[in-house]
Amino acid sequence: MEGREIDLSMMLARRESRSKEQNFLRTKYEGTCISFTMNIPGPIKTNRLIRRAFENGKNLLMARLEEINAEINHVSEIHEDTGDELLLSVKNIPASKLKDIAIDIENSSLVGRLYDIDVIDAQGIKLSRQNFRKCIICDRQAQECARSRTHTVQEMQKAIEEILS
Repeated sequence: MEGREIDLSMMLARRESRSKEQNFLRTKYEGTCISFTMNIPGPIKTNRLIRRAFENGKNLLMARLEEINAEINHVSEIHEDTGDELLLSVKNIPASKLKDIAIDIENSSLVGRLYDIDVIDAQGIKLSRQNFRKCIICDRQAQECARSRTHTVQEMQKAIEEILS
């Protein structure tokens, strides 16, 4: 997979910054925060193909929010070597409804399996999905494969490239 490699410290720093931004949005706008990123294992988190998939996912999410007349108080996009991110603050729709939409988008296509759409309610609780996600390589639970390192980074990158192309 082509792209600029990042290291763990860069990812952890960005994750911490994103968490602070989510909390800031949640408290400033007194609403639900939606955080959309791509689930890309390995040291390369973005490139032309990943960015294109991110844009498609962002457009799907925004269209679905428009359909339900979501009141979006804040939108920010970040495009760094650590990955592409969209942060939203939504005020007038229950967090559970937003999580249902997120899960539907994530489950809607093969590329959707690479989407990571988190929903954090006004109290700071991150809503979880009821069913585990499947691994992009086998039919086992993704968390199980990740925890046991069933697949190599190279195998996962190859699967991602196939999904994106």
